[in-house]
Amino acid sequence: MTLLYQSHSPYARKVLVSAHELGLADRIAVVHHETSPTNRNDAVFAANPLGKVPVLLTPDAGALFDSVVICDYLDRLGGTGRLIPREGPARYEALRLQALAQGLCDAGIALRWETVRRPEALRYPPLAQGQAMKLLEAYEHLETQVEFGAPITIGQIALATALAWLEFRDLPGFRKCAPRLTAWYDDFSQRPSMRATPYDGETQDGGSQ
Repeated sequence: MTLLYQSHSPYARKVLVSAHELGLADRIAVVHHETSPTNRNDAVFAANPLGKVPVLLTPDAGALFDSVVICDYLDRLGGTGRLIPREGPARYEALRLQALAQGLCDAGIALRWETVRRPEALRYPPLAQGQAMKLLEAYEHLETQVEFGAPITIGQIALATALAWLEFRDLPGFRKCAPRLTAWYDDFSQRPSMRATPYDGETQDGGSQ
């Protein structure tokens, strides 16, 4: 299998951490690709008509995207239910946490467009404030409403890679307002799967950054 990857994408890192946790990393060739809405990558568009990574090129299912689909495929390949519980409340707890983590990344990316990536004259501060509020509300929810424990799930992987990306990009943080979440994250970050997949690099926008 080949993973079209980006070393500073939280969605791509979620996939690679999952592969490590499932013992599948040595079966995947990781190929870095820079992508951006303003910087076309033809090789990625050839595999994904949305022009986004991650994309997993598989021998039996073709090109798979996005990260949610890829992680489902890897979980089935590694033994169904190892990261995504098969049924019951545990399944939906894991999927709900994954959705919340995806939303953290989405809000963070939107916030960066309004504070860093979009030309300054085109930025809209109220939109930036709204995205930052989403981050803070999510931190409070995670601190007070979510229990973290064994076994490791796709939700926990998605959350850890999302929080790591938010820190990597110096976005509104969780450490001061969510000590319990911080303790869990710091512990999870020591897992070999996380240590093997650090973030690196900068977004390459076509002249807009």
